[in-house]
Amino acid sequence: MTGPGSSSLLLAVFNTAAVSDAEHDVTRCCASRLFAETIAAGRPYDDFDALDAAIDSAFAGLSWGDVAEAIQDHPRIGDQAASGWSRDEQAGAAGAGDEVAAQLADGNQAYEDRFGHVFLICATGLTAEQMLAALRYRLGNDTPEERRIVIDELRKITRLRMRKLLGG
Repeated sequence: MTGPGSSSLLLAVFNTAAVSDAEHDVTRCCASRLFAETIAAGRPYDDFDALDAAIDSAFAGLSWGDVAEAIQDHPRIGDQAASGWSRDEQAGAAGAGDEVAAQLADGNQAYEDRFGHVFLICATGLTAEQMLAALRYRLGNDTPEERRIVIDELRKITRLRMRKLLGG
């Protein structure tokens, strides 16, 4: 059994994969090309703690343009078209009643109008109401503060996805 700090067979395979294959795998977790190149170039990772540290370090080196590249294909919270990891991560929104779903849709639009990109939140384990509350709160942020939060939320999403991908 693997746990925090342990390695897995999938991590070992990732460590020895061709660079192009490793970059492709990483882009499934975070669509920033620079991020994928950085993580692939940092191999091998002894364990998931080392990978998490590398993810944190790589995020510290991303520009807003790199982050915007990574979030451009993220679905809206509560979007019925969400698939794969996004659908699973947003499971709390799937059970939202009609009123909360409508409020999420309206909030998503207001957020996109204000900030120019989708509302991004690490939704794993959150209810639709919690996501809606966070969306409403974050609409009051200024752009620099919101970008800081988006980067942190994307980092959390990426860490979770990398662990899912590599058996962590």
